[in-house]
Amino acid sequence: MEQQTIAPDQPVVVEQAGPKPGFRLHRSRSQKMLGGVCGGLAESLDVDVNVIRLGLVALTVLGAGIGVVLYVAAWMLAPEE
Repeated sequence: MEQQTIAPDQPVVVEQAGPKPGFRLHRSRSQKMLGGVCGGLAESLDVDVNVIRLGLVALTVLGAGIGVVLYVAAWMLAPEE
């Protein structure tokens, strides 16, 4: 193994990662079809809004309508961006 030495006259740069912003659900104004819930969730997760919409439809169909209940709850509770 080779050891690397740092010359004393060269500054050592140490990158510090800042705190990662926490997840925050909001309703989107720009990616909006009904209430903006899927758009806000997609912006928070940094994914395509259509993936979230398809997931919600699948959850509604396969989950006996629970997707609609979750959407309405998020619509009422999540603040607009």
